[in-house]
Amino acid sequence: MSRITRRAFSAALLAASALWGLSGPAAALSELKIGYQKTGLPVIARQQKLIEKALEPKGVSVTWVEFTAGPPLVEALNVGAINVGWVGDAPPIFGQSAGAAIVYVAALPGNLDGEAIITKEASGIASVKDLKGKKVAVGKGTSAHNLLIAALEANGLQFSDIEAVYLPPADAAAAFASDKVDAWSIWDPFLAIAETNYKPKALSRSPEVLKVNTYFLANRDFADGNPEVVTTVVNQLKEAAAWADANRDKVAAALHEVTGVPLEAQTLAANRAKFGVFPITEEIVANQQATADRFFKLGLIPNAIKVSDAVWSAPGN
Repeated sequence: MSRITRRAFSAALLAASALWGLSGPAAALSELKIGYQKTGLPVIARQQKLIEKALEPKGVSVTWVEFTAGPPLVEALNVGAINVGWVGDAPPIFGQSAGAAIVYVAALPGNLDGEAIITKEASGIASVKDLKGKKVAVGKGTSAHNLLIAALEANGLQFSDIEAVYLPPADAAAAFASDKVDAWSIWDPFLAIAETNYKPKALSRSPEVLKVNTYFLANRDFADGNPEVVTTVVNQLKEAAAWADANRDKVAAALHEVTGVPLEAQTLAANRAKFGVFPITEEIVANQQATADRFFKLGLIPNAIKVSDAVWSAPGN
């Protein structure tokens, strides 16, 4: 996260903390704060109120806090402004390297075809190799950042061969629309919105160069102090995944209802999404470690990390 972005987020966090009510792990839990983005399984769970129904008998209410990208969500987890949340593959790596108090709780399928590097047909860019010397919008520390790096390397280019323009999704969308950047590395639903608006060319999609997952994370102290709540949330996400797989015709409508993203875009995103929740395996850790090592080699994270150090295990497991 850039210094300016971090400063702005910290200011917002201080303003919001009075409403969110930061509390330590020793406090009796009365509210669960969940960070989410505009797509994916947590949105389905929210629409169906699965987590609310499961926690209501325990006297725990649920508050949903929306984020436009993973890095600020991880920062919010770190300081305890939220308790749990869902992000892509790169944000927890940046967070762990910076010493964030986060743990991996469960894995979900990656963004797959719902994450791509796109350019407008009029740009004259025909392949990833043509990005050399071009301006590419991307969110720093996001899963799309990882895609961009991997795609460049797979095509014989270095990250330094392009001009990375670090922008959050809304600003990147504006830059892409006004041709202030030549290409954009982004995920759904922002990708789907761009596809419905501009019919862009996809230069590379995640499955072509990466084998990654998305992740359900928790604040470390919260997970250690409230293991039953964390486990309950994961179980409800599994129920949401089973419903989504069996009711794909209704998934887009559910996503649209919660997020306000146009139904056409959410339909596109939903049709290519995969749903599931599963444990953090050794293979998943190894893939995540390979990404972390790549980032450290490029100087994108300040410290080398051991991903397995941040994998949470519920008591008794």
